[in-house]
Amino acid sequence: MSSNFSIDLKYIALKYKLIVLFLLFVLVTNAQEKKEIQILNTEYGESVENKKNAQRLVGNVEIQHKDIFMWCDTAYTYSGTNRVDAFGHVHINQGDTLHLYARKIFYDGDISFAQAVDSVKFVNKTTTLYSDTLDYDLETNIGYYDDYGKIIDSTNVLTSLIGKYFVDEDIVHFYQDVEGYSDDYTLAGDTLYYNTVNGRITIVGPTTIRDSANTLYAEAGWYDTNTGEAELQKNPIVSNKKQMLKADYIEYNDENGDGKAKGTVHIEDFENQIIVTGTKADYNETIEIATVTDSAIFMMYSDNDTLFMHADTLRTVPDTIEGEKIVKAFYGVRFYRTDIQGICDSLVYYSRDSLVQMHNNPVIWSEIHQLSADMIEMQQKQNAPDELHLTNNSFIISKQDSNRYDQIKGKNMTGFVINNELDNIIVDGNGQTLYYAREKEDEIIGLNRAESSNIAIKFREGKIFKIVFLTQPEGRLKPTDQLDEGERRLSGFDWKINLRPLNRHDIFQREIPKNEEETKNLAEEEGQSPN
Repeated sequence: MSSNFSIDLKYIALKYKLIVLFLLFVLVTNAQEKKEIQILNTEYGESVENKKNAQRLVGNVEIQHKDIFMWCDTAYTYSGTNRVDAFGHVHINQGDTLHLYARKIFYDGDISFAQAVDSVKFVNKTTTLYSDTLDYDLETNIGYYDDYGKIIDSTNVLTSLIGKYFVDEDIVHFYQDVEGYSDDYTLAGDTLYYNTVNGRITIVGPTTIRDSANTLYAEAGWYDTNTGEAELQKNPIVSNKKQMLKADYIEYNDENGDGKAKGTVHIEDFENQIIVTGTKADYNETIEIATVTDSAIFMMYSDNDTLFMHADTLRTVPDTIEGEKIVKAFYGVRFYRTDIQGICDSLVYYSRDSLVQMHNNPVIWSEIHQLSADMIEMQQKQNAPDELHLTNNSFIISKQDSNRYDQIKGKNMTGFVINNELDNIIVDGNGQTLYYAREKEDEIIGLNRAESSNIAIKFREGKIFKIVFLTQPEGRLKPTDQLDEGERRLSGFDWKINLRPLNRHDIFQREIPKNEEETKNLAEEEGQSPN
């Protein structure tokens, strides 16, 4: 019995010693954590009658609290706390890199907080913050201002109404009335984050950036102030006086001019009144080359009408004359304007001459006319008739009614268009004509077939009105009731009305109607005339 009792007493004594050691450890730890401020220097000090437990320090004041050093002209300290109210040329240093300057700083070491007031200057490595007031948490190393502040580093200046500086992360958040500039850009925005180490700006709200060449707008993304690179998201726009690019997403590089755009891509050339749209674009702003693919559409607009054209790939390149463009369309070209429509495999447009070249099975429709050749050129001219040039295997078909077609065939042809109507045609080489002769305006007397190497043909209201054979013709007039079906067509006749674009939305590839009746039905559904 006595042996067990002795063991219990030893256990209780050991437990008591452990508790005492634990309490001593806690007290020592708390004492270390609550280390009091130290007055390292002052010219003199005095108690303050109207401030309880306050001491006033005057002249070359130097104070230390943990790893914080403070210098000022005058300070108030308060017994029982680690508070310091410092005035006049106040300077706080934390570690080797952080320096806080102001005319007044209210420091509370118990909660690791400092409030700087009047002519505030906060320096961290190569970054300096200026403001009228700054609240700084020395525990988390986060500074905050709400009455305008300015950040300056080696290359950039950024200002805002409200700011939050995350020192450990080297990130500054700017809010409201944000502005920035350097030698390379200016900036205005609502909200952005700035990395003081790599110079990258994160765009969080509506932001406009102007560099040496362009104006950038976005509501999300980033901009590198050192390289001029940008990734623009949410309603991004890149523009200048000559052109504008909009998309869902834009990559941009100011140094080499390279860029990419994705989503709803919209490129507009203001000088040449051209719009190109698609879902993917690669461009170089320096050499002014842009390539658009995926649902690509080319639009050339004027006060009177707009040309709509689709191809698998659209590319714009600069011409040799400044400001002029060359537009190239590849694979499956289809275009529509109210007065003219066409198809081909590839097309080139020169803005300098208002010249269009169509290659590989080109066909053009205008009113009742269908024009085809190995290559077709169209040139729009000021104060002169527009010109059409058909090269090799030229063929013009003009539909008169459901079974009657005037036809012109030859090696090469030159046509002239006045007021959007075909006015006359000159056939150069192997000319052949097949047209319905009329004694009166609506009375057909027969089918006139004639051949001549060179022919000049005049049109009136879409019909052949006059033919002049420049070389001796061979021909005959045959009454319609004596015609065989084969005599109604020149060799190579191919009426391709089923391929004709019916409206601006019909420029994309679609299922081709099998015959003219299906084309007519489709046109009626679209509210168009298939002629």
